[in-house]
Amino acid sequence: MRVLFLEIDTERSWALASFGPGLLAAFLRAHGHEVHFRRVGLDTGPDEVAAQVAALGPDLIGVSLTTRQWQRARRLLRSLRQRVSVPVVAGGLHPTFSPDAVLANPGVDFVCLGEGEGPLLDLVEALEAGRSPAGLPNLQLPGGPRPRLRPPFAPLDDLPFVARDLLDERPGVIHVATQRGCPFPCTYCGARMYDELYQAEGGGYGRRRSHDSVLEELFVLRDADKLAYVIFLDDTFTIHHGWVREFCRVYGERLGTPFALHARVETVNEELLSMLAAAGCRQITYGVEAGSERVRRQVMRRPVSNQRFRDVFRWTREAGIMVTANYMLGLPGETREELQETVALASELEVLDFGYFVFYPYPGTHLFQVCRTEGYLPEDYLDLEANHRQSILRLPGLSPDDIREAYDQLTTLRERRYRARLDPTASAERVAAATDHIGELARRA
Repeated sequence: MRVLFLEIDTERSWALASFGPGLLAAFLRAHGHEVHFRRVGLDTGPDEVAAQVAALGPDLIGVSLTTRQWQRARRLLRSLRQRVSVPVVAGGLHPTFSPDAVLANPGVDFVCLGEGEGPLLDLVEALEAGRSPAGLPNLQLPGGPRPRLRPPFAPLDDLPFVARDLLDERPGVIHVATQRGCPFPCTYCGARMYDELYQAEGGGYGRRRSHDSVLEELFVLRDADKLAYVIFLDDTFTIHHGWVREFCRVYGERLGTPFALHARVETVNEELLSMLAAAGCRQITYGVEAGSERVRRQVMRRPVSNQRFRDVFRWTREAGIMVTANYMLGLPGETREELQETVALASELEVLDFGYFVFYPYPGTHLFQVCRTEGYLPEDYLDLEANHRQSILRLPGLSPDDIREAYDQLTTLRERRYRARLDPTASAERVAAATDHIGELARRA
C-alpha cells in the first residue's frame, strides 16, 4: 500500500519535520509498504497539494498534528477533500486529545489515539484487504466509540531506525529520540498526558532504548558520512542517571560526536554535567518557564527555586556547555508583577540564547481543564489560531497589554544580547531574522 505523509507548516517552515511520521514510515516500510513525504510550505495552497497527491496516487494520507498546526490543517484537509478522494488519518497530540473535534472536520476519516506504529499498520492492512477499520485498537472513526488502546510498543530497540528522508534534516545535523514517556506532572505539557492516557488503560508508558541501539543508529550515519552533530529530542534526557552515566561512558569512548539535549535543572548536578561535557555535550536547553516560584509551584507543578536555576546554569557553563532556556508568558493565575519576575530572571540568567512563548492551553493538559472550568476560554476557542505571540484567554488580573509588554521586553533583551555578542552594527532586519525564537530553540508542543 502507498502512504503519503503531509507535513503542514505553520508560522514558518521548521528546520525539522515532525518526528513521528519518520518513525511510522520506517515501521510501515519494514512491513512492505511504500511511504512518501511532502512538505506543505506556507506558500503552498490546496490546488498545489492536490496536484502532488494526484500525481503520487497514494492509498492513504497521514498527518501528525500539534494544536498549533490544527487550524491550517483543518482548512487544508477540507479543501483537499473537495479536490481528491483519498482517506486521511490524523495522529499526534492534538488528534489524540481532541478526537471528536478533529473527526468533525470533513477532511479527516480516522484519528489515531496515542502511539501509532501498530495501529497505523492495522489500518493500512485493513484498507488494503478491503476490511472495515471499525473496532481496531487506537483508531477512532466519525461517530464511532472511543477505541481501546494497544499496549505501548516494547522494547523500543525492536523498532526500525527513523526514516530520515521524512525529517528534512540539515546536512550533518542528526536528531535522535532515546525514550518515550515523561514522569513529571507539569500541568502545561502534552507529553505528560500520554503517560496518563496509558495509565488510564492500566499500563505504563515510559520506555528507553538501550545504549547499543542508540549507538548503532549513529554508527550507520557516521559510516555514511552524515554525522557531524547530534540533537537528542527527549523532553528530559537526564531523567535516569544510571542510564545517562553509562551513555556518557560508551558514547564518549566509541563516538564522541558533539551533541545537544534538553534537561531539567532538577535532574542534573555538577558531576553529571562534567560527564556529559566529557562525552561531547556542547549545549543544553533548560525549561525555566516562569520567573515566579509561586507560578511554577502552584500553577505548573514545578517546585524548583530560582536559585537552583542560577546554580545549574553556572555549573553548566563551568563544565564548558552552552546554555539556552525557554520561558512562558500569560499563564492562568499569573499577575503582571509575576510576568515582570520572568523578565527579571531572564535578564539575570546568563545564557547563549532563549526562547519565549505566550501560553496556549493544549487540549488534554491539566491547565486546559482549568481554563475551561474557570471560563478563561472564549466560546470560539476551537476556531482560534494557536500562536506564540498573543493569548486567546480571558484572564482576570492579567490583560493582553500586560502580556504584550512582557513579550516586547523579552524581544528587546534578546536583540540586545545578540548585538552585544555577535554584531553590534547589524541591521534591524538581520537581528530580527537571527533572533527569531521559533527556530532552533522552539520545541513543538
